[in-house]
Amino acid sequence: MFTLPLQQPVAIFLLVLILILLGPFVFRRLRIPSVVGMIIAGIAVGPYGLNLLERDASFRIFGEVGILYIMFQAAVEIDMFHLRQHFKKGIVFGILSFIIPMAAGIFGSRYAFNSGWDTAILIATMYASHTLITYPIVSRFGLSGNRGVTIAVCGTIIAVLLALVTLAQVVALKISGSFDWRSVLELVVMMALYMTGVGYLFPWLTRRIFSHNNDSITQFIFILALVFIASLLAQLIGLEAILGAFYAGLVLNKMIPSRSGLMKNLRFVGDAIFIPYFLIGVGMLINVGIIFRGFNVAWITLNMVVIALVSKWLSAFITSRIFGLGRDDCSLMFGLTSGKAAATIAATMIGFKYEIINEDIMNGAVIMILICCIISSFVTARAARKIRIQITAESLSNDELTPGEYARQLVAVANPVTSEGLMRMALFMRSPGNPNPVVTLFIRNNDDVSVARMGRTAMQSAASVAESMDIELKEIERYDINVVSGLINVSKEEKSTEILIGMHRKANIVDSFFGTMIEQLLNSTNKMVLLSRCFIPVDTVNRIVIIVPENAEYETGFKLWLMRIANLGAQVSARLLFVSRKGTSEIINNIINEEKYAVRHDYRTIDSWDEFILLSGEVEEEDLLVVIGARKDSISYSSDLEAMPGYLGRHFKRHNLLMIYPRQY
Repeated sequence: MFTLPLQQPVAIFLLVLILILLGPFVFRRLRIPSVVGMIIAGIAVGPYGLNLLERDASFRIFGEVGILYIMFQAAVEIDMFHLRQHFKKGIVFGILSFIIPMAAGIFGSRYAFNSGWDTAILIATMYASHTLITYPIVSRFGLSGNRGVTIAVCGTIIAVLLALVTLAQVVALKISGSFDWRSVLELVVMMALYMTGVGYLFPWLTRRIFSHNNDSITQFIFILALVFIASLLAQLIGLEAILGAFYAGLVLNKMIPSRSGLMKNLRFVGDAIFIPYFLIGVGMLINVGIIFRGFNVAWITLNMVVIALVSKWLSAFITSRIFGLGRDDCSLMFGLTSGKAAATIAATMIGFKYEIINEDIMNGAVIMILICCIISSFVTARAARKIRIQITAESLSNDELTPGEYARQLVAVANPVTSEGLMRMALFMRSPGNPNPVVTLFIRNNDDVSVARMGRTAMQSAASVAESMDIELKEIERYDINVVSGLINVSKEEKSTEILIGMHRKANIVDSFFGTMIEQLLNSTNKMVLLSRCFIPVDTVNRIVIIVPENAEYETGFKLWLMRIANLGAQVSARLLFVSRKGTSEIINNIINEEKYAVRHDYRTIDSWDEFILLSGEVEEEDLLVVIGARKDSISYSSDLEAMPGYLGRHFKRHNLLMIYPRQY
């Protein structure tokens, strides 16, 4: 027998799923952002609406997970290259986003509500804090790396941290009657220890787990566990869990490339379950009817909404003027930082619990949360749409989306152990907007059943990687005279721009470093050839060291291989270290800056082969060593390169290695 509100777990979960499924269709027709729509749905089915659902333990748990997920997702999706560029701007914005609302809130509460200092300061912390509740809108438009978004996300952690510390001191003052400097110092020390411990331990542990386990489910559960460990530790030292989740995202950012299968799983689970559950739960807290019960609540609500929105807009406006940002960036920053949820709800409930605020102010704060969320969603969606249209128009005007300019990669696989790593290497080197499929090729020249089975298994492993990254894949199994013949023929048929194969393993002591097959391939094609050998997943490397020969800038395929390396560094968040002659370094630096690759790049100038030998001792096993080779009789070929294979074979047996032979005429 069904009763209202629903008590049966199956019925409750079914109703929530129906809201998540049908809500977007309805809200899209009404031109309501999905974030606002989910909150309105929560109001409709909650205890202050149709009373179909009550905010039971499931909504509290999923709601807590949802807000942690939003904060973690915002940090893990942020472009760390742009974060470093705009870090100082984010700090300035965070301080302004705290000081201006605090000053306006204290002044407004003192004179509008005739409240005491403790009440005025607590209400001001509601204005100063905010939640990135509209970040899913930004993520959907693909603007995680936008400068306005980066500044807003960086500013959020500053503003929320200051607001929560202020809130804690107000409560402490209410309880003990005096301000406790010792507690503040203890919190600062604990924060330093917390950030150091998590910052060093999480990446180390993640790299070890990912190196020995490629299962996507295991990796997802592991990352989720780290998020909750960081959140729990943050609570234990006196911070809010959302700050821990955000910091965990920053620490794990480079371990989770934006185009990886793991990132796809994280986005899917959050967008499908946790975040909608959180938004519906927020809506269930809101009682819209209280605003009509008396003039006092309506006046309080109006005052709080105006101060909260105007102060956040002023913060964004002043920051945009200081740093010369555009109007759309200003609107996006305001939209992201004007939403209220977790921290504001916490301040409201704590204030009412300790009788710092009365029931009318609590009710006004709840309505303020709803109105701020609605306005924040509309402003964010409008600004994000305008910025996306502008970016797309600029790309089209520069002909950047011409399919013919993108790579057509041919990945040859034969061994299931290495095929997955080869495919990851290829996909991380692609341009993000590349519409061309990747061709994976297995070649055999006999009817050996075990060889055929191994090759097909290798193709399946490579295909699973491409599928997890939503990259179209074309699989070819070819019977040919030999491997080189098959590679050449297929590369011509598919008009491939480059060929990626696994590095040869020496069969005996007299075998060459590359093997005869590689040498035949280099002599048979002018296309770019990449030879890869990675002992760890490529997305866990810390640094990419690129050895560039003299006169490499004069080769036909110079810019092509440089684009691939820049894409790889940007995708896996690894620092690039180019080792080359001075003139070559200047050209490389100019190209990376002109093409605006979001990657850190440093340079080490050498004048002779002996200097490289000394430098090679600094290459660690967690780095990726890239050597730019050259075919014989090419411009950049020299006796140094002739000695390179033997040197690599002696001193880099356990290192991750990528050899690139640029395209030739």
